[in-house]
Amino acid sequence: MKTVYGHLPYAVWRIFLAGLMACMFAGSANAALEIEISGGSAIQIPIAILPMAEPANSQKSRLHEIISNDLRGSGMFRIINTSGMPSLPTNASQIKYTDWTALKAQGLSLGEVQQVGGNLKVSVQVMDVLRQTALLQLTYTVSPSQYRHVAHLIADQIYEKFTGQPGAFATRIAYVTKVGKRFTLQIADYDGFNSQTLVSSNEPIISPAWSPDGTKMAYVSFEKKKPIVFVQSLYTGERKVVANFKGNNSAPAWSPDGSKLAVVLTYGANSQIYTISADGSNLQQVTKSSSIDTEPAFSPDGQYIYFSSDRGGRPQIYKVPASGGSASRVTFEGSYNVSPRFSPDGKYLTYIRNDGGSFKVAVQDLGTGDVKLLSNGSLDESPTFAPNARTIMYATRVGGKGTLATVTVDGLVRQRLSEAGGDIREPAWGPAQAAPK
Repeated sequence: MKTVYGHLPYAVWRIFLAGLMACMFAGSANAALEIEISGGSAIQIPIAILPMAEPANSQKSRLHEIISNDLRGSGMFRIINTSGMPSLPTNASQIKYTDWTALKAQGLSLGEVQQVGGNLKVSVQVMDVLRQTALLQLTYTVSPSQYRHVAHLIADQIYEKFTGQPGAFATRIAYVTKVGKRFTLQIADYDGFNSQTLVSSNEPIISPAWSPDGTKMAYVSFEKKKPIVFVQSLYTGERKVVANFKGNNSAPAWSPDGSKLAVVLTYGANSQIYTISADGSNLQQVTKSSSIDTEPAFSPDGQYIYFSSDRGGRPQIYKVPASGGSASRVTFEGSYNVSPRFSPDGKYLTYIRNDGGSFKVAVQDLGTGDVKLLSNGSLDESPTFAPNARTIMYATRVGGKGTLATVTVDGLVRQRLSEAGGDIREPAWGPAQAAPK
């Protein structure tokens, strides 16, 4: 595989990769993704997440189990086993702190779920065991359909309280699957639950991109026998053709304010970067070269567009002012770096590097310039940052099929998300979501 990549011209490589991606899909998709975790931070915070008093007809996955899985999967927490405890309090007045200090618990989460009309009222307290004081007191009133979401929101609050960084559990991801000959663009919770099909086609669908406010999805569909850029509302399902020019239309990337997209067109001859308003008007060319310029990504301040180009002879990452102008090279280590994506805080750039014939996820600290290889696959692709900038999701291959994986920016915690019986590709991590009121 590496020999083929190494000798193909870049434009042909892109076409080959798209075809390869289509060929790699096989089998049937299932609902939830299975999560496997390896590694963890050197120092993990010991915390007990107690079962809550819930209505008898509560959902199958109980709230405390979802919260525990979120925190455990971050690698930052050690979830204390509460089986065999003499008592499991559901409010602070019932806590016997000596029981929990004996287990060296730093935190203790407890609470209840009440049925209020057709809604659920979720009340949670998170206690500092050593100080015997409340760290968090949370109350949410939600519909039963928001059961898992509110658990993720609580996990986000606990994560931030103990680490000082926002969580990213109450977020969604998009990815592409293929079942038989049918491609589907799926949207799911970050852990793969609650997956829903946004669009499906017998022709390839690639390059999903969330709008900054999380209400729309841009993607490329080949349903008209050529790549065309669509933007679709996630609320109404209404979709609009944004780029259907002569030649290929591909690789949409939103500007930080959501007013326009960067796209790649072969409008003239070779692939070049353009910007276009989100309604499909005001097309403007950004790069002008005789090389292949592709895979644009706006910097978080919107001032620059980073992109992959072979203008130096081998694929590397460059940047250009978003209004057009001279491009400058960004990556210098390694002979092959593509697919740039920014962390939301603008501190890191992730991309795919050819490391001795294996394609791995790299992360570059934009403050120091330090570069670190994070993944350990041989054909990793499509890196995308979590909203809290701590974790990167990417596509890889395990056991002969495509799957998704995540790795923290320090490389210490890895997770693999496998969809039973199917291949999945092209992940895109959505923005943070607002809490229900």
